[in-house]
Amino acid sequence: MKTILIVDDDPLILKTLSSHFTNSGYEVLTAADGREGLQKYTDAMPDLVILDIRLPDVDGLEALKRIRGIDPKALVVIITAFDDMKTTVEAIKSGAFEYLVKPLDFLELDLTINKAFQVSKLEGKLHYLVEEKQKEYTIDNIIGRSPPMREVFKLIGSVVNNRANILIQGESGTGKELCAKAIHYNSANKDEPFIVINCSAIQDTLLESELFGHVKGAFTDAIQETKGKFEIAGKGTLFLDEIGDISPNLQSKLLRVIESRDFMKVGGEKVLTTEARIIAATNKDLKTLIEEGTFREDLYWRLKVVEIKLPPLRERKEDVPELVGYLMEKINRELRKNVRKVPDHVMKKLIAWPWKGNVRELENALTHAAILAKGDIILEENLPLEGGDKNPYPQKLVALKEVEKSYIQHVLQIAKGSKIQASQILGISRPTLDKKIKDYQLDV
Repeated sequence: MKTILIVDDDPLILKTLSSHFTNSGYEVLTAADGREGLQKYTDAMPDLVILDIRLPDVDGLEALKRIRGIDPKALVVIITAFDDMKTTVEAIKSGAFEYLVKPLDFLELDLTINKAFQVSKLEGKLHYLVEEKQKEYTIDNIIGRSPPMREVFKLIGSVVNNRANILIQGESGTGKELCAKAIHYNSANKDEPFIVINCSAIQDTLLESELFGHVKGAFTDAIQETKGKFEIAGKGTLFLDEIGDISPNLQSKLLRVIESRDFMKVGGEKVLTTEARIIAATNKDLKTLIEEGTFREDLYWRLKVVEIKLPPLRERKEDVPELVGYLMEKINRELRKNVRKVPDHVMKKLIAWPWKGNVRELENALTHAAILAKGDIILEENLPLEGGDKNPYPQKLVALKEVEKSYIQHVLQIAKGSKIQASQILGISRPTLDKKIKDYQLDV
């Protein structure tokens, strides 16, 4: 008979869970605080622990670490009524088997317990031992408590302590780079470089030089030898954004680097090695590209050792209020404003909006509203949503550049000539805005 230790300061939860697992054929031990739980774990060495994260004496995460210190293979299921990204990642990273949120779903709890025992049995047969490394968690700016985001946080916690290649998939604006940074800056190599390359923004011939570097004279403008991003990354992370846009020729070269961990600079003969971890991201369906013959299937599987799928904002609407709070704090700091209030009817509209541009679109909309705010309240008429833009499309169809020119001029007027605020609303850099102002001969 397997033994389960339940540690929770809520007498009702202790009684309910104890009865449930006793009826399921387990021997059950209970503890009302962390110290009692640690003592009972040491004395009885139960097969599994169900541990509350908020305890009156010893913090649940600390108790988890002590239990894993006694037995690195200990099965611990964390339960909590207060879930957040930081705690989820820290719990999984510290060795928790699973992280469940109250009120508990008993079917989910039973499935979790059964899965834990199955994994433990397999590990025993394989003599498999993972040495856990405890590192201080520092990133907590990925916002969300919805079930899809909790799964993302668990995956982040699972991969930070290894060097496996990762493929992050999600629509534009879902936070793929932010996810990659959370992985890197919570890994053992967080002090090493985090290098970003947007594969869709660089011409194919230049992208090869960006990745691998080139020697002097390799091509017309190669006036000196340069290091590529693989070399600069060292033991850090190379984040390849929009990986689906690289050419078949470069795909084959990237595949070779992943398989052999060595490469040569463009025009060079010396073989260099890389220890960089590769995190790739895309908003395209790579399986479709494989079927179309534009993306190599072997490269896909090399990149997708671990896959993280970021949900679009429309599929996690319950996260919108928390996102609004976080983004407004950020926007207020950047704009030096104090817009703090969002009326209920405005929040309901924000929650209901489809947000095709995801979090990025939400941030741009809130920035737009904050710039126009006269006091400390976000008004519905200041949001660039349905009915919020007083510049309708022209009845006469015109070239795209004319639409862009008109809209940039409109934003500059709203921002009262502030290029900083205008670039934030438009989602472009200040130099890009300056160039467009010059090209279109706009009034500032």
